[in-house]
Amino acid sequence: MKDFTAAIITASDRAARGIYQDESGELLSQGLESLGFEIISKEIFPDLVEEISRGIASALKLRVDLILTTGGTGISTTDVTPEATAPYMEKLLPGISESLRAYGRVKTPFADLSRGLAGVNGKTVIINLPGSPNAVRDGLVILEQILPHLMSQLSGQVHP
Repeated sequence: MKDFTAAIITASDRAARGIYQDESGELLSQGLESLGFEIISKEIFPDLVEEISRGIASALKLRVDLILTTGGTGISTTDVTPEATAPYMEKLLPGISESLRAYGRVKTPFADLSRGLAGVNGKTVIINLPGSPNAVRDGLVILEQILPHLMSQLSGQVHP
């Protein structure tokens, strides 16, 4: 893939306050660059619907091809990334979320606790990944398989 752009949004109270480094966002950045994406934006937001929503809206204004979020997909009271993301999804892609959970489930049953969503807004794909570095690594394995076809479809290429 070439000529595709991406924005990365990390949802984490502690990373937003500088308590620890955003390892998952960095892994996503490296992984997407290795797949040929240009990272246009990489931001960290606290676990607040309004803040995460603001990040998604900003990334959409940049007209990026892909928005990946990491963090905030679990079941704790501060996990609100799916709620912040859902209003921006015009078409849901539930198979992507199912694939991410299924692949993660091989390593840990806790992968099923992720409430991450995937969908499309116009020509921008939006995918929520969990916040752990291991979940991001697993997510990149799945994304590497599907993103070439997904991005080419959204860019208007005809497939047999």
